[in-house]
Amino acid sequence: MSQESGLQRTPLLDALREELRGLDEQDLLWRVRTLQSPSAPHAKVDGKNVIVLCSNNYLGLANHPKLKQAAIAATRKYGAGSGSVRVIAGTMDLHVKLEKELATHRGTESSITFQSGYATNLGTIMCLVDERDLIISDELNHGSIIDGCRLTKAERRVYKHKDMGDLEKQLQGTERFRRVLVITDGVFSMDGDIAPLKDIVHLAQEHGAVTYVDDAHGDGVLGENGRGITNHFHLEGKVDVDMGTFSKAFGCVGGYVVGSKDLCTYLQNKVRSYLLSGSHPPAIAGACIAALQIVQKQPSLVKKLWDNTRYFKKGLKDIGFDTGNSETPITPVIVGDAGKARELADNLFKLGIFVLPIVFPMVARDKARVRTIVTSAHTRKDLDVALAAFEKVGKQLALI
Repeated sequence: MSQESGLQRTPLLDALREELRGLDEQDLLWRVRTLQSPSAPHAKVDGKNVIVLCSNNYLGLANHPKLKQAAIAATRKYGAGSGSVRVIAGTMDLHVKLEKELATHRGTESSITFQSGYATNLGTIMCLVDERDLIISDELNHGSIIDGCRLTKAERRVYKHKDMGDLEKQLQGTERFRRVLVITDGVFSMDGDIAPLKDIVHLAQEHGAVTYVDDAHGDGVLGENGRGITNHFHLEGKVDVDMGTFSKAFGCVGGYVVGSKDLCTYLQNKVRSYLLSGSHPPAIAGACIAALQIVQKQPSLVKKLWDNTRYFKKGLKDIGFDTGNSETPITPVIVGDAGKARELADNLFKLGIFVLPIVFPMVARDKARVRTIVTSAHTRKDLDVALAAFEKVGKQLALI
């Protein structure tokens, strides 16, 4: 018997324990901190009051009074849960209203919502291709895209990150496939750079391929009033599958696809993660509706986000940190070594700045970093305090 837990030792548990020990020695284990207050610029984390610089709460909506009120009102009217999957008895008028609001916001004919962004990518990719088809994917696409591709029987090709010459090369000789799906992140979540979507769409159209963009980190960030990457590049109606989430800028949870009515109806009938999962609780649908309405009515939120982004990004560069090729509020502080990244994050936490180290396999082994994300809710004082802490710790650890 194991003296630590009282559990009987088995070959599996021994192997897992050994693997965990190895990950710990390489500084590759997640060390999860716990929020004891709402997700906001200032929060209590592991008993310490800190400035939060690592959430995806771009527009500060996660704790917005109108979202909380909408969630409470929906719960009082409709209950705690939906009781079923969408296609049986789990579609409430709230879900229908949310999808209409979403289509209006994104300027599309229709939309379909899912339980999460991960479920959206897995299910949608799986239902669009089979053994007769080909997927061509950017090498730095999100893990949910990678997993969705792996679960299909389609042939797969990977093109070098944002390399349009390589994408064009991968599109050669694809005539034998029934369907060619070119898939990319809109904003790449680890580096904060933006996909050259206009060029991707152009190449795909030249070769008769289908385009699929994951706009999780472009929602509420790019485009007019945060309408996303297709609006940013003026590509409305030219991207076949436009996917996004409610779990970042909109401050809630859930995934979606916007596009033609035929596309969304097809997905409603074919996507297993939609057909076989319970629908969103009323509180979630109500809060998502409120978030969409706020973003449409308050363009100042997106403007403030970008003002803060430019200020903080410049501050980090002026201090001497490597911020990579970031073009968005996602600004990595790249230090290379996983141990150094963890040391940087730990020392910043002691000074009241909450960030997390991002290490392999989320990034390459020699590209470990602390990933920062400012929001529209941060004040200039917050950013100055954070920059001063980064400078102090950077000098202490000889990183600058």
